[in-house]
Amino acid sequence: MAVDFYESLKSRRTYYGIDKQVSVSDERVKEIVEFAVKHTPSAFNSQTARVVVLTGNAHDKLWDLTTSALKKAVGDGDFTGTQQKMDSFKAGYGTVLFFEEESIVKSLQEQFALYADNFPIWSHQSSGMHQLVVWTALESEGLGASLQHYNPLIDEDVKNEWSLPQSWKLIAQMPFGNPTAEPGEKQFQPLDERVKFYK
Repeated sequence: MAVDFYESLKSRRTYYGIDKQVSVSDERVKEIVEFAVKHTPSAFNSQTARVVVLTGNAHDKLWDLTTSALKKAVGDGDFTGTQQKMDSFKAGYGTVLFFEEESIVKSLQEQFALYADNFPIWSHQSSGMHQLVVWTALESEGLGASLQHYNPLIDEDVKNEWSLPQSWKLIAQMPFGNPTAEPGEKQFQPLDERVKFYK
């Protein structure tokens, strides 16, 4: 069991080369996401995670919206490199959008004033755990994914397009699909500089 868990985490990498030719069913992707949302921990068991999965036309629409928003932000600047990135994400099969329900965070801040400053931090930590669980699970199914952050630039467009509550705060976007290129070599800093043990 531990070996499988270690291997799953070790195998999770950032894939930029992806396409739509996946062999994993939409039902399996749904199962993965629902499992992650149900079983990934959150502070005070607040269950603030909200997730939207986009495939097909909805996935393509997301990256068209993102491209338009970025073009407005760049203005007359060179958009070539950014366009290539947008095209690579759109080439994938789908995108998982990670949100946090801010109304719950604010409610907890009011209920537990002593910890008020920490609840937004804990909310983001919980979102990070959800992202890792989904990312690792997708990888274990043979899919490639990466984690992107075009929020808050696209927040309102996303909420408007899919009629999402204003209280949902967009945290990250995870395009996924069939891997078409191997990820780059990963470098590791010495562990003795990063981990300390004491008795």
